[in-house]
Amino acid sequence: MHIKDIDLNLLRVFDAVYRARNVSRAADMLDLTQPAVSQGLTRLRLLVKDPLFMRASGGVQPSPRAEQLAPAVRLALGMLEQALSEAVEFDPLQSSKTFRIHMSDIGEGRFLPDLMVALRQHAPGIRIETAPLPAAAITDALDSGRTDFAFGFLPTVTDTQSVELLKDRYIVLLREGHPFAAEFNRMGKGPAMLEKLRELEFVAGRTHSDTLRILQLLQLEDRVRLTAEHFMVLPAIVRATDLGVVMPRNIAQTFSQAGGYAIIEPPFPLRDFTVSLHWSKRFESDPGNRWLRQLLVELFAVR
Repeated sequence: MHIKDIDLNLLRVFDAVYRARNVSRAADMLDLTQPAVSQGLTRLRLLVKDPLFMRASGGVQPSPRAEQLAPAVRLALGMLEQALSEAVEFDPLQSSKTFRIHMSDIGEGRFLPDLMVALRQHAPGIRIETAPLPAAAITDALDSGRTDFAFGFLPTVTDTQSVELLKDRYIVLLREGHPFAAEFNRMGKGPAMLEKLRELEFVAGRTHSDTLRILQLLQLEDRVRLTAEHFMVLPAIVRATDLGVVMPRNIAQTFSQAGGYAIIEPPFPLRDFTVSLHWSKRFESDPGNRWLRQLLVELFAVR
């Protein structure tokens, strides 16, 4: 086999099937029909003299030869996309591009208001769509272009470009005048405060799993009275009850500034974390990606 025998579209088909592990999903990613993708795979199999993918539960699994080819194919396609995109100008004032961003609901509350104000001024035609993804799916979503950026504390997300936006820590948010608030503050931030937490009852949200993990490490699962699917409803419940919620301090301060809340800072395990912005190496030089990336860093990176 020689490079002159390879149609570039066959490499795109290979890359999509490798990432999706499913011919139908790969066809959707490429905006092709399933038969067209299957025919492309058949042509490539004949050229490389290897089955490349075998049937498996829920889709296909790559052969050893496919595993060997995949990194080189992905790198080559990425370099070509970057080279082509460098010649394309991006005018934010004229663009109607849609950017798709991974965020939790608590991230939406923290970042979207300021972002939309800035876009209204600098790029009024740009649209933003947010959707949370499982951490294991983020890198592939970024590499495929289905998602442009990912915000959050994402320590398991690897093989991406990233920049640190801010450092934060988990605290407990209570209502103003809560009977425990003054007592907690008198204790300082030592082990006695952790022991006192056992007298509190909590609400929690599934979208911020690290807060649930902290409660588990402190053996406080039996003190959780509500586990909600979404996080941003919880401060309103806290304000109306004697329940507490473990949440990022940066977000809690936004609520407390409006009044009605108290913040305490127990010495939690795993309490400190970093919020970063992630994007794909494949789109490092894409003009639109680069422009919005710079804006996001200007808006949110703590210097």
